[in-house]
Amino acid sequence: MTKATKTKFVREYPINASAKLLYPYLSTPGGLAQWFCDEATVNSEKQYKFVWDGQTHFAELTSHRINRSVRFLFLSEKREHVPDASYIDFSIEASELTQEQFLKVVDYSDEDDEEEMEELWDNLMQNLREIVGG
Repeated sequence: MTKATKTKFVREYPINASAKLLYPYLSTPGGLAQWFCDEATVNSEKQYKFVWDGQTHFAELTSHRINRSVRFLFLSEKREHVPDASYIDFSIEASELTQEQFLKVVDYSDEDDEEEMEELWDNLMQNLREIVGG
């Protein structure tokens, strides 16, 4: 069995919303379900369940800095850690020069079609901007 190589997709999206406003949409099940996935829940072990197109995926919130960043590390179907696991990282960054806010997305996954990833994230960001008015 050959091991699939992972691809790291990194983009910065300008977003006209404060970190305080944006952070709950990146870190809470209710916020994430509004733009990122079809459904999101979290259990007492801080394991998130994301549903996309009827498919369930489990992830753990492995790092977060209030109003700054979150990282979701994806787990196996048995909810266990796996080597070289996929993850999604959201960081809220501001340009020192322009004071513009950016949402930096790092999506480390098995998806190797750059165009497809770009289209997916562009659409997700469009959803998020509509919700936060940014």
